[in-house]
Amino acid sequence: MIMRHEAMFYADDEDYLVGVREFIDGGLAAGDPVLVAVPAPRLQLIRRALGAAASRVRLLDMARAGRNPGRIIPAVLHAFVSEHAGRWARIIGEPIWPGRPADVYPRCVQHEALINLALADRRATILCPYDIAGLEPAAVADAVRTHPFLVESGTRRASDGYTAPESVVASFNRPLPEPSDPPAVLIFDTGELPAVRRFVVTIAELAGMRDERLDDLLVAVNELATNAVTHGLGPATLRVWRDGDGLVCEVRDGGQMTDVLAGRIPPAHHSEGGRGLMLVNLLSDAVHIHTLRTSTTVRFHMAVNGVG
Repeated sequence: MIMRHEAMFYADDEDYLVGVREFIDGGLAAGDPVLVAVPAPRLQLIRRALGAAASRVRLLDMARAGRNPGRIIPAVLHAFVSEHAGRWARIIGEPIWPGRPADVYPRCVQHEALINLALADRRATILCPYDIAGLEPAAVADAVRTHPFLVESGTRRASDGYTAPESVVASFNRPLPEPSDPPAVLIFDTGELPAVRRFVVTIAELAGMRDERLDDLLVAVNELATNAVTHGLGPATLRVWRDGDGLVCEVRDGGQMTDVLAGRIPPAHHSEGGRGLMLVNLLSDAVHIHTLRTSTTVRFHMAVNGVG
């Protein structure tokens, strides 16, 4: 592994700034490209601390750029490293913070584990801050499992609890909760994709979804439905329901998803496949997957009026 993936434990703002400033200043002094993707309050703290040097750092609000943990690797990390191919990239990424909705926490941990596979051969150091005063102890324990290196009070060490990424991903491969209200259901097979699209359009329009957002929904559903009838066994099932300010779409087929990096790595330009699940990750506000030997369920949430 060339890439270095570190978890930085901090207890307060001062602790946080000392750790991130050392990382950023070291990168700028070395002439390395630097990306910081953290929640907006932390972003403001870093911007003020950097002063004029902030213009030399790419700053992203992780609550928006990483609202779906499944899009962080392809749209943030992989994109930045690829943009600066041949140079050593320094990235601060904080995907887990106090107050983040609990339902996406398992996807955040899987994301952290998959960084170690997706970017293993890339020239990059990725530092992930963890608020040990505000997060549950389980989140800190998971950080130890998903990061080969740990940083605390300025001291770096190898993680004794580091666990194989595939094992971490499998530990969060859990059945998805059932919707509180009965969903609309459509069973479909090869040749019935137009019916799938009509089914979804009717429900989405009744929910008030329009224009580009509706187009995004149709692209995501079409990709999942196409994958289901191409790679699954027998008919597939589509379920759609309202959830708060958004729609949830779920496709279940009879196949097993064995590639833990599916949807995380952009395929080669000459490839004719491999884009379906990645498009779903890029367009959706959250994506949840549960796979068994006999079935795979992919569920995504999309806010009716934009970012959830």
